[in-house]
Amino acid sequence: MPYEPPTHTVERSLRATTGAKIVAGVDEVGRGAWAGPVTVCAAITGLRRPPEGLTDSKLLTVKRRAELDRTLRSWVTSYALGHASHEEIDQLGMTAALRLAAVRALEALPVRPDAVILDGKHDYLGAPWRVRTVIKGDQSCVAVAAASVIAKVHRDKMMAELGADHADFGFADNAGYPSPVHRAALEVRGPTPYHRLSWAYLDALPQWRHLKKVRSRADGSVPEVEGQLGFDF
Repeated sequence: MPYEPPTHTVERSLRATTGAKIVAGVDEVGRGAWAGPVTVCAAITGLRRPPEGLTDSKLLTVKRRAELDRTLRSWVTSYALGHASHEEIDQLGMTAALRLAAVRALEALPVRPDAVILDGKHDYLGAPWRVRTVIKGDQSCVAVAAASVIAKVHRDKMMAELGADHADFGFADNAGYPSPVHRAALEVRGPTPYHRLSWAYLDALPQWRHLKKVRSRADGSVPEVEGQLGFDF
């Protein structure tokens, strides 16, 4: 089905109201996965007309994503990727891991953005970055949509490579996200070296529950689960 193409409306607004000259779109992939890193892409596109069919990566077929990814990597003014590993997610929690990955991406850009358009409603980036959050920004904002596609294609490829020695888990198809194949492999084989061991899915695996890592605050309390999918996804 056709989708409304993304625009530069938010970027133009940021430029007009803040004086920003360089605006980056930022999007993440891997937040809800059971395994692998969380990956963030920061993309700068300027105000040029976007490639035909650009939209949120989740709305595109695998083939179309790959085609757009090849186009975008030469079309964008610049882009950079940042990752937070599954170990860092276990240690820091998802919000802090997202910030870490986003900062790594932004700091890897050849120029420092004056402002950032961040997909979603929560600003996990914070100071000193000037941030505008946009719900469904990966559909409505050109730079965020571009970041969405590049991040998704890159992480999917990474997970397929990580899963080469763990074929039962189906990482090439599920990219470390919950799926029936993934769940069945976990029940039989337990976590791979790439699994997030603080995640809630381990609560439903008695034979592997001893591997779970529990983060605690300085006062000894346990932080709430941050949007994790358990075994009954």
